[in-house]
Amino acid sequence: MNLTRNLLAASLLLLAACNGTENPGTDTGSSAPTVPLLSYTVGGNLPHDTSSFTEGLSFYKGQLWESTGEYGESKLLLTDLKTGKALKTVTLDSALFGEGVVIVNDTIYQLTWREHKVLVYDVNTLKKLKELPLQTEGWGLTTDGNDLIASDGSSNLSFYEPGTFRLLRTQGVTENGNPVSNINELEWVNGYVYANVWGKDDLLKIDPASGQVKGRLDLSQLTARAKSLYPGADVANGVVYNPDTKKFYVTGKNWPELYELQFAF
Repeated sequence: MNLTRNLLAASLLLLAACNGTENPGTDTGSSAPTVPLLSYTVGGNLPHDTSSFTEGLSFYKGQLWESTGEYGESKLLLTDLKTGKALKTVTLDSALFGEGVVIVNDTIYQLTWREHKVLVYDVNTLKKLKELPLQTEGWGLTTDGNDLIASDGSSNLSFYEPGTFRLLRTQGVTENGNPVSNINELEWVNGYVYANVWGKDDLLKIDPASGQVKGRLDLSQLTARAKSLYPGADVANGVVYNPDTKKFYVTGKNWPELYELQFAF
């Protein structure tokens, strides 16, 4: 793919959607504050494998890892960022549906959807070390550097102990006091959790201490672009931050591209 041509097209496509810093809202008579709509620009677009039903993304030591879903098709992938091609692949048992993934201290944690299992691997050998029990469904997964943070499709963020997956605490996510359900793929960036909302084009900025939504990115223009390039593209799902390069990326299930977003984190 021609990066310059695609970048120009993406930037033009997003111009109308990304030219404000806040959602001005309307006066509905409510005293509840309006959650800011965060503006962004597309800094670049990279290839993404359209066969990947993306469930989770994670950078670790400069390398991009991806977990994909669907029964009989779920995988754990070490992916080449520039080409979108898999460098290493672990194929999950057909009875498992892969979900969120994160790496801590050379250990990979991969959630499964309804199987109540966390798959644990050595990042260097990709040998499966063990399976840990999970009481809820597995959706998204990230880390604040100490705890593992997971979603289960509800309005909760659950904090777990690495190594054991012992539940430490649960934090409800709210917007103006109302629970936000279907919290999905997660990424920790500069003290906030960024979360996809399943079935929507919303990317939420969440304060993990209070659970309050502090901002929202509208990814609808990116979804439209992905579907125009590949009709089989599904919903937006996939958010990842590279702490080494300070770059932020989003994609979706079966999307043909991974987008680098530039905005005030």
